Amino acid sequence: MPAPTVNLARWIAAGRPRTLPLAVAPVLAGIALAAFVTDGLELPTALATLLAAVAIQVGTNLHNDAADFERGTDTQDRVGPERAAAQGWFTAAQVRRAAHLAFLTALLFGVLLTLRGGWPILLLGLAALAAGYAYTGGPRPIAYGPFGELFVLIFFGIAAVTGSHYLQTLAFSPTALGLGVALGLPAAAVLTLNSYRDRETDLRAGRRTLCHYLGPGRSQLLYALLLLAPFPLLYLLDLPGRLWPVLAALPLSAWLIIRLFRGQEGSALNALLGATALYQSALAVLLIIGFALPTA
Repeated sequence: MPAPTVNLARWIAAGRPRTLPLAVAPVLAGIALAAFVTDGLELPTALATLLAAVAIQVGTNLHNDAADFERGTDTQDRVGPERAAAQGWFTAAQVRRAAHLAFLTALLFGVLLTLRGGWPILLLGLAALAAGYAYTGGPRPIAYGPFGELFVLIFFGIAAVTGSHYLQTLAFSPTALGLGVALGLPAAAVLTLNSYRDRETDLRAGRRTLCHYLGPGRSQLLYALLLLAPFPLLYLLDLPGRLWPVLAALPLSAWLIIRLFRGQEGSALNALLGATALYQSALAVLLIIGFALPTA
């Protein structure tokens, strides 16, 4: 039996901490947008929003781990990072129970947030929980079809930013909606790259992602579009402060795109995948810096 410290390290790895910035960055952006526009911050609400987002992300990751193993998608031959059930660290049932615990934690934070935001937040929270389960669960998992990128755009961009902003201001903002789209696009690029890397094993497992239908060449173009589209979109929005700091992310987007177009394959794409996930965080941080800059 592994030592407790080994088990703890494996549980942390199973939660995929490297994916958590994808959940945190859009929430921070939505909170910051509200704070700089209204000159106020509901700190307890902000903390509860962040914790709920992290709990949903961890639950989705764990549920994906168990479901992909049971479907035969994840095996010891996978080229991506190790998965708990596939590696035999824990049984699929154990991983699934951990996922349910994470979803329950998110639900508890969601109750607190509903007291603040009312029925719009109740509906949004239930939709997020259902989507987290349906991503790899149920008879027609989202991750096994061509709509995964749309799912990511909605829940890792639009819902995260507009929901976080609404919880701070209790008002709907078209600017927050646009910002959600801008930050959801690079999040969707993470899934595109993940599907591009796994397209051979996904095909054997019966998984038909958007990359399967587009093919390698057009998947590379989609990846580039998802990374670059936020820049013109952001300039259409009525954002506070200054926008020019976000241009500092352009060289990073170019570097990511060039690396993919140079033909990296398989496990060589793992580092690029991590860097793509951090790209969305970089955009959010640069936006928040811009919010803080005076306009006159």
